[in-house]
Amino acid sequence: MVAVDGRSDVSDTDPESDWEKVQASPEFTELRRRLRVFVFPVSALFLLWYLLYVLLADYATEFMSTKLFGNITVGLVFGLLQFVSTFVITGLYVRYANRKLDPLADKIRHEVEGTER
Repeated sequence: MVAVDGRSDVSDTDPESDWEKVQASPEFTELRRRLRVFVFPVSALFLLWYLLYVLLADYATEFMSTKLFGNITVGLVFGLLQFVSTFVITGLYVRYANRKLDPLADKIRHEVEGTER
């Protein structure tokens, strides 16, 4: 069947085999490696940071209830730092993705779609 613009509506290749080719390509392997290099260590660090907060809250209540100034305690500061660290990690990921992941993903997409960059 031919579409209005003269191109064929039916692809000559099987989409599954296209995906398998992309998945087996060195570029895709590199993209996955780059993603893992960031995601696994940062996730582990954040989980350890969160676990430290939970353990301190449970087992070091005297320390966590230490007043820093006014009614602001160490525990409150640590709790707020959990939010801050989440935003910092998000910002770092966006920066990393823009520099390391997106250019390679765009290259792969353009190769698959057969379009110019």
